Amino acid sequence: MLSVCGPEGRLIAVAQKDWVLGADRSAEARDRIMSAASEFVSRNGFEAFTVNALAAQVNCSPATIYRHAGGKAAILERLISSFSQRIIGSIRQAVAGIEGTERVETAVVVALDFMRAEPFGKLIMGDIHPDHDTGTVTASPFVVKMAEEMIGRSDPLAAQWLIRITFALWYWPVKDKQTEYEMVKRFAAPSVTLGLR
Repeated sequence: MLSVCGPEGRLIAVAQKDWVLGADRSAEARDRIMSAASEFVSRNGFEAFTVNALAAQVNCSPATIYRHAGGKAAILERLISSFSQRIIGSIRQAVAGIEGTERVETAVVVALDFMRAEPFGKLIMGDIHPDHDTGTVTASPFVVKMAEEMIGRSDPLAAQWLIRITFALWYWPVKDKQTEYEMVKRFAAPSVTLGLR
């Protein structure tokens, strides 16, 4: 970053392009760190992730990681955010113009299909156990936002219920896809929309 004097004599931080990279060094460093973090978590899981382990993998100091990407919680939240944004994109496309129970039903099926197909989704599920939830995923504001997108409105309590239903189906999948769809249609989706405010 380069500081320049702005209006009223205040210093303003301005992104400076690196003459070799042709890009903002800080943004480039953050992108490289996040890519390495995603790879590390995919191989080793959330539990094994530490800033020191990531720094060793990318051959830099932990201070460099903190400066460009933040600490463990910030990095994991960015990874979850990126995963959630991809799911939200799929859900939005599938539920366009649909409301109510049918919207929730469609959104749950699309979300489950996406999460099961995505390697990062399998990894997240591998780290979540009913008796061992660190809250990294279930309490993430991005996961709550995804649930509210599935519902079609802001209702934090309904979002938490939908998260639990979806994770239960994700954690204990029904082998027959048609049976799972019927369960979502008859029980899961109506139980969410029944109490909407």
